[in-house]
Amino acid sequence: MAEIELNARVLSRTDVTPALMILRVTPENWAIPAFEPGQFTVLGLPWEAPRVVLSDEEEPVPDPKAMIVRAYSIASSSRQNEYLEFYIALVPSGALTPRLFALQSGDRLYLSPRITGMFTLKEVPEDQDVVFLATGTGLAPYLSMLRTFLADSVTSRRLAVLHGARHSWDLGYQAELRAMERLYAGFRYFPVISRPTDEGCTWSGAVGYLQDLWNMGVVADAWGRDPGPRDTHIFLCGNPGMVEGMLSQLTDSGWEQHRSRRRPGQIHVEKYW
Repeated sequence: MAEIELNARVLSRTDVTPALMILRVTPENWAIPAFEPGQFTVLGLPWEAPRVVLSDEEEPVPDPKAMIVRAYSIASSSRQNEYLEFYIALVPSGALTPRLFALQSGDRLYLSPRITGMFTLKEVPEDQDVVFLATGTGLAPYLSMLRTFLADSVTSRRLAVLHGARHSWDLGYQAELRAMERLYAGFRYFPVISRPTDEGCTWSGAVGYLQDLWNMGVVADAWGRDPGPRDTHIFLCGNPGMVEGMLSQLTDSGWEQHRSRRRPGQIHVEKYW
């Protein structure tokens, strides 16, 4: 196996919270390949790379120069060819994220030139509306889709994002999503938090979990009709508990999971962790 080399640099980083960041990575002397919004690629750093202070202590590793690699969904538009953007949560006990959080602008890392994944809109018919459900950084692939298709006005379908987090400050990209909602009549954004008592000021939005938000009928109220498997596709990405819970509820209501072109369905699932 060929040795993996550092081949990209951090263009910028934006700290949403101490444990959430938006990382933009630009390749060194190679071009970002074409990709479909919703796909993912791989980031990597060697074990010898420093860890951020907020991370847990780590046992000594046998080969400090060996590369740690993990897959991350791309958040940037597929029409953006200067950099790839990633929405990353710190896992204090993890191997890679504590090292990614130690990076600053100009620092080098590994970025795979291979971009892949089936979690895209390619197999959703043009006449079908779409609801995106995400917890935490599971929002990333949807951002790529929205930034690509809404910004270029290449879709007439209705789109809705339901995004859940523990706290309001964990709802990354709020300002951008609310701006999209103002600019595009066919797009709606519904945030929800599960720990309102931790808020420093009163939270006026929805409270609970994504399943609760869906069951409130917010999409039906916004669209003026109940979304159903005949006219709407559902995308699920994020916490496994949310994904499994929504998958069970939707299938009980007549929706089917999309598995392939030969086994099509209206529920699209990304196994995020």
